Amino acid sequence: MYFIDRIDVPGLGNRGYLAGGPHRTVVIDPPRDIDRVIEAAARRGVRVTHVVETHIHNDYVTGGLELARITGAAYLVPAGARVAYDRVPITDGDSVEIDEGLVLRALATPGHTPHHTAYVLEEDGLAVAVFTGGSLLIGTVGRPDLVEPRLTGELARAQYDSAHRLAAELPDETAVLPTHGFGSFCSAGTAAGDATTIGRERVANEALVKDADTFVAELLAGLDDVPAYYAHMGPVNSAGPAPVDLTPPAPADAVEIAARLAAGEWVVDLRNRVTFAEGHVVGSVNFEATGHLATYLAWLLPWGRPVTLLAESAAQLANAQRELVRVGIDRPAAASTGSPVAWLRPGEQPRTFPRASFADLAHQLAYVKQLLVPVDTVRPTAVTGSPTTLPRPGEQPRATFAGLAQQKREEVVVLDVRRDSERAGGHIAGSLHIPLHQVRDRLAEIPDGTVWVHCAGGMRAAIAASLLDAAGRVVVAVDDAFAATREAGLPMARVTPAEALDRMGADGAAVLVDVREAEEWAAGHAVGAVHAPLSALAAGTSLPGSAQGRPLIAICRSGKRSREAATLLTARGAEVADVIGGMRAWVAAGLPVTTGDGLRADADRPTTTANELPATPARPPTPTSELPTVSRGDGGPLA
Repeated sequence: MYFIDRIDVPGLGNRGYLAGGPHRTVVIDPPRDIDRVIEAAARRGVRVTHVVETHIHNDYVTGGLELARITGAAYLVPAGARVAYDRVPITDGDSVEIDEGLVLRALATPGHTPHHTAYVLEEDGLAVAVFTGGSLLIGTVGRPDLVEPRLTGELARAQYDSAHRLAAELPDETAVLPTHGFGSFCSAGTAAGDATTIGRERVANEALVKDADTFVAELLAGLDDVPAYYAHMGPVNSAGPAPVDLTPPAPADAVEIAARLAAGEWVVDLRNRVTFAEGHVVGSVNFEATGHLATYLAWLLPWGRPVTLLAESAAQLANAQRELVRVGIDRPAAASTGSPVAWLRPGEQPRTFPRASFADLAHQLAYVKQLLVPVDTVRPTAVTGSPTTLPRPGEQPRATFAGLAQQKREEVVVLDVRRDSERAGGHIAGSLHIPLHQVRDRLAEIPDGTVWVHCAGGMRAAIAASLLDAAGRVVVAVDDAFAATREAGLPMARVTPAEALDRMGADGAAVLVDVREAEEWAAGHAVGAVHAPLSALAAGTSLPGSAQGRPLIAICRSGKRSREAATLLTARGAEVADVIGGMRAWVAAGLPVTTGDGLRADADRPTTTANELPATPARPPTPTSELPTVSRGDGGPLA
């Protein structure tokens, strides 16, 4: 009888595994803090005889070498991996006996890295599980762009082939146990579930349900940002990581904290973002210990820069140390526990900044930009400066109405620190986009004024707000879910077809601009649209005069060209949104369309020329007929 135990590393979105029988076990892709692995084996009463790596990892420091040294286990590493230490080189087809009747067989699965190897666990000759590392994940695969750019296309196609090899050679009931895919940036997507099998992946995994060319093209187009610290993980793992030291760091008092800040070192406050906003050391930055501490601190911290940790308790500090050694931040320069009272020199006061919701932002924009909101409906929001004492627990810094009046001419900067892929799904019109990991290097691009910084839920906004606060900027951290933007009535730069139609009928009606080519326009377009091909706009062609000075909404077939047009027109000073899903989504929603020859999908509205703006179409009572060249469906992926 065999067992498989998971070693979860939620902060990095990874998993390691123990697999064995009554007496012995193998460890697959262990984390660096190997005490957890040793304790897990002890609970099972088994001996670790083999430690296995699926590949040289790029997102964390492995504990494999040290675990093998301490336990005396054989260290199995793919033969193609270049390493500076002794190991047992593993090639395709190699197998080792783990326990009686229990065998681990290597299966070459290049793609995530050139040397990537999966391991099939067989009980009495039957495949019961496969440890897929960064190859076949739940619903997706590991990203192929972490080795070197010239290999990315080749590795993407190799991922496709490896996924198909696994599906072809293993029974449907074989459990698929990946290392990545649970929030790790090593994944090309996020796991849609917690467990899977070869049979489930055969009908659901992107690599197994699409043809090779489509899969590769979409995989490469969807690759997201790579954390900067990844560049250091491969070399560390190839050289052989040192043992970890989790003993408490040297204590720091207020004088030392101030000296380290003055020297340009990082002082990181690990407390939750609410507590940090209520009072913190001037110049410190906030990375919550309970958030994705290791990923984001390692991403933003200049590699090798000394870091001092401030925690509210010894337990919080110890947990943070454990998280950080996993990504190569081995020893904090110093640390202190408690609160700002202990971290500030006599006479110094804590710094604060306010937190807010998207509804607060909507009210602030309405007041500052238009001065049309009645006094009794204004919700006081941002403050400048800092109070002289810490607010009472639970109390949030809020400005008075008089304070807002004094700021009425001050610029409000809305800063979006989400990643490119997130922003592509919709963003606040007029917002400035600087992904979190670029904020430090692009501070000069942020205009003067109060910076309202947001992300998708509040954690990254708090990090960015602390970076801006440390740089002396006036900030408001929007601690809210991005879905609340629409309820708050904030103008969105990406809209659904129904929202586009509503805007076309509102006061100061928006103009729908179809940026497809002439033949696409003639085959069928939205009633009420004007035609301005992207190619013509890019060449400098102006919109019809009747569209000048009015809000614009760009639309194309499925969303890609309209985003390009929105970017181009925004640069010309226009207020532009674009339609999510394009004409495919418009038709699927049953909204009115017409054809270039005058034939109409709705019977009572004339066709539109590129040089005049018609009345805004009414929402049809029933779905319109299908366009000749536009397939009806769910809107499809954004092109």
